[in-house]
Amino acid sequence: MSDRFTVTYQVRSSAADIEARAQGIAVEQSVEMPLAAIDDPTVLSDIVGVVEGIEDAGGGLFLVRIALATATVGNDAGQLLNMVFGNTSLHDDVVLKDIAFPPALIARLKGPRHGIAALRSRLNLPGRAMTGSALKPQGLPVDDLALLAEHLALGGLDFIKDDHGLGDQHYSHFAERVRACAAGVARGVRSTGHKTRYIPSLTGNLDQLRAQALLSREAGLDCVMLTPMISGFSTMQALVQEFSDMAFFAHPSLGGAARIAPELLIGGLFRLMGADAVIFPSFGGRFGYSKDTCRHLANNARRADDGMRAALPVPAGGMTLERTKEILDFYGADTMLLIGGNLLLARERITVEACRFTRAVADHVFA
Repeated sequence: MSDRFTVTYQVRSSAADIEARAQGIAVEQSVEMPLAAIDDPTVLSDIVGVVEGIEDAGGGLFLVRIALATATVGNDAGQLLNMVFGNTSLHDDVVLKDIAFPPALIARLKGPRHGIAALRSRLNLPGRAMTGSALKPQGLPVDDLALLAEHLALGGLDFIKDDHGLGDQHYSHFAERVRACAAGVARGVRSTGHKTRYIPSLTGNLDQLRAQALLSREAGLDCVMLTPMISGFSTMQALVQEFSDMAFFAHPSLGGAARIAPELLIGGLFRLMGADAVIFPSFGGRFGYSKDTCRHLANNARRADDGMRAALPVPAGGMTLERTKEILDFYGADTMLLIGGNLLLARERITVEACRFTRAVADHVFA
């Protein structure tokens, strides 16, 4: 049998129908045609998906393991997503739950180019958890965003990112915003001595993304943010390869539209594509992820036993300063806690609140 990797699907089915459903998925995600119409013995033996196992998960749900041919992926990150969940994503009774990435795929896609260790080194942070915030809201002119960035940097934050909704709008053109916000953060850094990083959000088509990444580099930045589900996996792969000196933060927007388990999509696939840090909605915030989902997602991101570097998990989405101890106790030190709107509520006291946030993280003692 050819080199294969195992994909796990959660399928809603009756016990009587599950074997046929499993075989249907195996065929759909490999050759997408009746097997009786295939004459080539190599295709039948090496390419057609193979059902490896079916497990009853209870409640009318089954976990189906299917071995797919690694050769069908080639070297394209987008093709990987197509082969594991292209047509089958159109069936509303199936969720993509897990992928056992084979060494051949890891060698081709490589995963994070920097990871947690490099991010710590850039900030000279050997042990504690990291801090971050976001530039909001939509509609603010560039000068106001730059002033906000400076005030947050004066509070000693480690990372200050664009809100993912900031693109290249008339009120906030990318080139103007990046130069102004980078300068604002630099002023804060000169005052504090702390190496705060500004992370611009890249948007648009591949040519625009390349131009924005280049402009960010020219502005002295070494971190950028991408939204993989909007820009596309192949595009992310190309950018990570071309701008290998830059750390990539992956934003989860549109991640809930794909029926892919978030611990796999954000914690696993984003990391495989090259994300050095993965942002995700934590439990207890504005979104509905459970503690178990968040724990598995963070653990998947921080894996270091599969040949890839560990990516930094970034819990976000309605986090508050009052929950700092709870969140850090849950996720541990290899985490970046991102608080956006809750800090912005401080208005003219935002630098004071940012300082309080950074002190709370720096002073935290892990059990």
